[in-house]
Amino acid sequence: MLGGFMRESPTYFSTLRDRCDMSTFIAPSQIAERQLEYFANQTVLVIGEIEDQFPIELSKHCDKVTVFTSNYIAYRQLSRSSAIDTLFGAQLPDDIEASLVMIYWPKAKAEAQMLLEMVLSKLGKETEVVVVGENRSGVKSVEKMFAPYGPINKYDSARRCSFYWGVCQTPPTSFKLDDWFKSYHVEVAGESLTIKSLPGVFSHGEFDLGSQLLLNNLPKLSGKVLDFGCGAGIIGAYMGKTAPDIQLNMCDINAFAIESSKQTLIANGLSGRVFASDVYSDIESDFDFIISNPPFHSGLDTSYSATETLLAQAPDHLNRQGQLTIVANSFLKYPPIIEQHFGHCHTLDKNRKFAIYSATK
Repeated sequence: MLGGFMRESPTYFSTLRDRCDMSTFIAPSQIAERQLEYFANQTVLVIGEIEDQFPIELSKHCDKVTVFTSNYIAYRQLSRSSAIDTLFGAQLPDDIEASLVMIYWPKAKAEAQMLLEMVLSKLGKETEVVVVGENRSGVKSVEKMFAPYGPINKYDSARRCSFYWGVCQTPPTSFKLDDWFKSYHVEVAGESLTIKSLPGVFSHGEFDLGSQLLLNNLPKLSGKVLDFGCGAGIIGAYMGKTAPDIQLNMCDINAFAIESSKQTLIANGLSGRVFASDVYSDIESDFDFIISNPPFHSGLDTSYSATETLLAQAPDHLNRQGQLTIVANSFLKYPPIIEQHFGHCHTLDKNRKFAIYSATK
C-alpha cells in the first residue's frame, strides 16, 4: 500500500545495489559510524537517501532501528535482515515511535523539507535529530531549514560530508502529504493533462524535453502496456488518455513517484495499475508494449545499469510481436544492446540531445 507503507516482508541502479551488498559504507554512513555515542540506548528511525547496510550495523549499538525508505531497492535489500524493521512507502505510519531520527540528506531540497516535517510531526517534541550527507547534496541547508523546530549544529565533517545533531523543540502541528503535491498542466499533441508530483520525483513541476519527444513518437498502442520508470506519470497519463482501451501499467522504484502517478491518473479521470518494481522484479512477462524514459541517477551518482537491464531483458517480458520504445540521451550507447537482444534497433527520431529507439520482438 504505497500511499501508506509496506512493513518488513520475508536490482534499477547497480550503485545502490552494490552498496547494499557490500560491508563497506558510503561516506555519510562512515561519518555517522564515527559518532556512535549519539545512538547509544536510543530507538532510532532512519529515513532519507539510504544507500548501504549501515542501519543493520547501527542496530548493534542502540535499542532498536526502524528504516523508512521511499526507495524500493533499499527496501528489498534491508528487509532481508531480521535485525531491523523496514518500511516502504510515501508516508510514515501513525504508530511510528523513535527517540532519535537519522536523516540521510536527499539531493532535492524540497524533499528534505517534506521529510523533516513528516517525521517531526509524527515524533514530536524532544525528538533528537541526526543529519548526515555529502556537502554537494546541500546538507548545509539543514541549519536554516531546521531553525523553526529547534537548535541543530554540525559536530563532525570528513570526506566532504557533514554530521549534524539537533533536537526538536517546536514540532510542526500537522503534516498532510496532499499539501506537498505540485500541480501543473501540459499540452501534448493537442491533449491537455494535469500532472501531480511530489518533491524528489522526476518531472517535478516540469515537462522534460525527452518525454515530449517520446510522446510525439509513440506507436499505436493496444493490449497490455507498461510505463517503466513512470515518475510523475506524464507518459502513462498521456497513453491512457489517447488509447483508453489499453491495459495501463506503470512502475517505479520511488514511492513518491508511485503516489504522484496515482494522483496524476486520478486528476485526469484515468485508471491504471501503479506499482513498485526493481527493474523487472515485480513485472509480468506478457506485455504488448514497454514504453520508457529510463532514469539514470542513483542519488547524486549516475548509473546506467538499470536501463541496460531493462533493454537486455525486455524480450522476456514482451508477448510475440511486443514492442519496446524508449527515449535516451543521444550519446548513450543503447542501440548495440537493443540490437544484441532484439536483432535490430530502429531510431524513430533524434535531435541534438535525445533519440527515440524502438524494437519489436
